[in-house]
Amino acid sequence: MTSEKPEFKEVLRHTIWASDLTPEQLARVEADTVEQFVPKGGYVCRKGEMVDAWIGVIDGLVKMNNLSPEGKSVTFTGVPKGGWFGEGTLLKQETRKYDVVALRDTRIARMPAKTFMWLLDNSLPFTRFLLMQLNERLGQFIGMVEFDRLLDVDTRVARCLAALFNSHLYPGTDPLLQISQEEIGYLSGASRQRANQALQVLEKEGLLKVDYGGIQILDLDGLRRFRM
Repeated sequence: MTSEKPEFKEVLRHTIWASDLTPEQLARVEADTVEQFVPKGGYVCRKGEMVDAWIGVIDGLVKMNNLSPEGKSVTFTGVPKGGWFGEGTLLKQETRKYDVVALRDTRIARMPAKTFMWLLDNSLPFTRFLLMQLNERLGQFIGMVEFDRLLDVDTRVARCLAALFNSHLYPGTDPLLQISQEEIGYLSGASRQRANQALQVLEKEGLLKVDYGGIQILDLDGLRRFRM
């Protein structure tokens, strides 16, 4: 771990759900949760695996996706730094229904299922957080049905970028979004070239600025309302 990267325990203490834990609860989380490095293109977890942990993105970017029987890749969502996922599968105690792949070198936190369930039983604030998390996730996936079936590529890219700024699911996302055009293509179901064209359209509308190594978001509400 380089000196520029925050210490793992410090990152855990500053997650959106940790602020209301008791010292005892936080100490157990810190003792039980482990860090994992996943290189670009590597699997964070795979479809069909029995879920044994709640997973957070400490640094990097991952996508949830599946392959259709015909081999077509279907991306459900991206999870940037600060996002946590897998609570629904843990609560249902079933196998994972999707693959999770790192779109760049990524640091992952894994909280064991036993610790996750202990928090659920012993922390009312954590339970409230999970209710909000599940509600936000449901709204996100309902929106993605429309996203996939009704929207053109320019609008899909706009919604894809706006979705990364959900303050509950992905707290602390910086307006200078460190994301490549290739990654935007993966998340919006478009080629890199088509995603680039969409970004040019959105830039002309004054909604963002394409900078070297990232996207500067200028009008988040405008991205959310684009062509509504």
